[in-house]
Amino acid sequence: MKKYLIMIFVCLILLTGCKEQIQEDNSSDDISTIIQETDSQNDGIQHSTIDIPPSDMDIIEIKEKMFIAQTNDIYINSEDYLGKTIKYEGIFTSIYYDVNDTNYNFVIRYGPGCCGYDDNAGFEVVWSGEYPDENDWVEAIGVLEEYEEEGEVYLRLNLSSLTVLDTRGEEYVYQ
Repeated sequence: MKKYLIMIFVCLILLTGCKEQIQEDNSSDDISTIIQETDSQNDGIQHSTIDIPPSDMDIIEIKEKMFIAQTNDIYINSEDYLGKTIKYEGIFTSIYYDVNDTNYNFVIRYGPGCCGYDDNAGFEVVWSGEYPDENDWVEAIGVLEEYEEEGEVYLRLNLSSLTVLDTRGEEYVYQ
């Protein structure tokens, strides 16, 4: 029991040794955050400064570990995400719909369904540049928008960037 108390005491001392200050410049529409760590035992010497550009804070990045959960949240709460920039990686694929003679392009990952991995998670994408080859692993960055077709409203990403990557991520995701 005495060992645990000593370990907790040492951890508390280590955690209280540094002080963080967050300063925000509210004088403009640009939100710039500077984090400074100051060691009170070293005469207030500044150890590091991190400047986070506002553009990086505005991008919603979908990672592998929560891919399905994040994409589902975007579809369910689309009004919260419309007009926002989304960045993610996945498999480029396209589907031809002969009823209206249209090719639809997607960046997806395979997700679980009723019979194993037979469902897809991701978004339809539109892009003014050249589309990659079928099954290429890509990074997609674009703004979420709605559009109407045949009386139905759909979501898609209007891409600002579509980059083919050499290293593939997890094609099959379950969360």
